[in-house]
Amino acid sequence: MACSNFTPLWGSSKLSSPSRLALQAPRSPRPSSSTVVCSLRDLRDRIDSVKNTQKITEAMKLVAAAKVRRAQEAVVSGRPFSETLVEVLYNINEQLQTEDVDVPLTRVRPVRKIALVVVTGDRGLCGAYNNAIIRKAEQRMAELSVLGIEYTLISVGKKGNVYFQRRPHIPVDRFLDAGNQPTAKEAQAIADDVFSLFVSEEVDKVELLYTKFVSLVKSDPVIHTLLPLSPKGEICDVNGVCVDAAEDELFRLTTKEGKLTVERDVVRTPTPAFSPILQFEQDPVQILDALLPLYLNSQILRALQESLASELAARMTAMSNATDNAVELKKTLSILYNRQRQAKITGEILEIVAGADALV
Repeated sequence: MACSNFTPLWGSSKLSSPSRLALQAPRSPRPSSSTVVCSLRDLRDRIDSVKNTQKITEAMKLVAAAKVRRAQEAVVSGRPFSETLVEVLYNINEQLQTEDVDVPLTRVRPVRKIALVVVTGDRGLCGAYNNAIIRKAEQRMAELSVLGIEYTLISVGKKGNVYFQRRPHIPVDRFLDAGNQPTAKEAQAIADDVFSLFVSEEVDKVELLYTKFVSLVKSDPVIHTLLPLSPKGEICDVNGVCVDAAEDELFRLTTKEGKLTVERDVVRTPTPAFSPILQFEQDPVQILDALLPLYLNSQILRALQESLASELAARMTAMSNATDNAVELKKTLSILYNRQRQAKITGEILEIVAGADALV
């Protein structure tokens, strides 16, 4: 009997695949009227298959860990630009405190239609990462429907693209790919699209849904208001709670007691005042009008980087769980193999003894 018919004992004949190992822990064999006993050869093949799966999941875990570190380096390398940008934004706002600033990206209008930018991953085998952000988007769309507010989506990432393409009743303005290494080019494509929608008054508000990287075992789907921006470039959630642009969270991947861990620090950008004798060649409003799109681009890029780090951390956790399940399944199968082998040897010995007794 082929070992592929071993389903009643283990619950699935495809448990050796990484995705199944990540989602389903092995169970001890239980008596069943339909139990199929595998031969020793079939059990050996099954054990070898689980060993190969374990090697694959271990390799995928190490690759994901290395990519998380690169994602951290990308966030760190982008800080000097964002620090300088925030510093200039603060000081220009000091010059404009007494003026009535009219910048298109800061114009608040009655909300009749909202654009939702949903950032998902390009690949699977990362646990509930993609499902969590898609579920968050579904909840937000349900809330807007109850309020009678129209919405349209900008889907970023292959998993989200496939999901929304299969649901034609959901209005999607554009499908975009996030890429394995988010750069300013990908962020600019998203920023150009939301900028044109907002300035042309096709939408009155733009919200960004992405996964915030908290730790290697935790990530939170969040919603931030991209547009309209505040003159200081503050980032606000849907409840109106804003975070000062000068404050930023920086995560560092470190090792503690032989295990990878993440440390987060709240970093405040120093914002020294410009010299009082300094004068701008252009009108400060024009400078602010040019800087806010840059700041919008930097915030989108940061969200893409955080989402990538969350996806890689989720994949590393899923592959770690798959490896542990493979080890446990291999151990259980080895015990069953040894029991059958022992039973076979015992049976052969009894046959020899019985034959010897019959000759006496």
